[in-house]
Amino acid sequence: MADMHIIPIERLRSAVRYLVSGFGSDAREIELVTENLIQANLTGHDSHGVGMLPRYAEAYLEGSLKPNAKIQTRMDSGTMIGLDGECGFGQAIGHQAMELAIARAKEHGSCIMALGNSHHLCRIGAWAEMTVAQGLISIHFVNVISRPIVAPFGGGDARFGTNPFTVGIPVAGQDPILLDFATSIIAQGKARVAFNKGEQLPEGYLIDSEGKPTTDPVYAVKPPLGALCTFGDHKGFGLALICELLGGALAGGMTTHAPADGKRRVVNGMLSIVFDPAKLADGSVFEHEMKAFIDWVKASPPLPGGEGVRVAGEPERESRAKRTKYGIPVDHTTWSDMLDTAKKLGLDPVQMQQLAGL
Repeated sequence: MADMHIIPIERLRSAVRYLVSGFGSDAREIELVTENLIQANLTGHDSHGVGMLPRYAEAYLEGSLKPNAKIQTRMDSGTMIGLDGECGFGQAIGHQAMELAIARAKEHGSCIMALGNSHHLCRIGAWAEMTVAQGLISIHFVNVISRPIVAPFGGGDARFGTNPFTVGIPVAGQDPILLDFATSIIAQGKARVAFNKGEQLPEGYLIDSEGKPTTDPVYAVKPPLGALCTFGDHKGFGLALICELLGGALAGGMTTHAPADGKRRVVNGMLSIVFDPAKLADGSVFEHEMKAFIDWVKASPPLPGGEGVRVAGEPERESRAKRTKYGIPVDHTTWSDMLDTAKKLGLDPVQMQQLAGL
């Protein structure tokens, strides 16, 4: 098991701000990237947290990630907008795109937003959180242009990415419903985290380079590469296919249909449907029935030894409360990679270490 640093939030924020400054980002972009990554760690999704920065640096140094990019409008019909992310930081591009989609949904009642050519949009739940904070519902289909890492159901090698699917639903007077998951059985970053920690993956998560089942996460991280499996067998594959077609072919104009090219960029296409539920149905009936159903399913008696029913978003809120109080765990390998990244970006790793209090 790799050693673990427990870093207080503000300490980690300071260190990450410093590291992101090495990309040449302006002050606003530094804050957006930093906060997005920190929030991923806080919610327990370390796969999408600060450990992504070494990969981002590799993409930046090869010219695939462009700091300080702004969204460009490809088409605009009012309630439908097509955007190009200019290969910019997904944390900034995603924020710009969702601000525009939210404004249109508030004005017209709904908006379909197609975003292409954005560098890694990171935790897609962050964009659903923006909509539910405004009382809106959002649905997101996302594809991933990088090296293929997921095998189709019935296939023996990797053919596409982790292709996330996300839904956010506000609940008046209560915490929102936030469903956010990769269509692979786990996100690729979770395999990286397991590898860095020296842990094995559960059976059924991964196949090796010969298509045989394995629990060793090295096959998701280093050559000879294997592939992650989809969740729910054919069902996860079906949803991954839809995300590739809607997020990739439609929204992004780009799908995975070739072997890995060696590039380190992670490009996302995202089709987002954002709408105001109050303009679609009787708000009081919707709220009553939604809360009644949530209460009904949560009243199910827990399985022996189990924690009981939790709905989408609750585990993340529990993690956020715990890590806000006690600090964010960062394994030694990930932290070492981040210090190496500081050197590559012309920064002082000693200063970064000091900012983190390590």
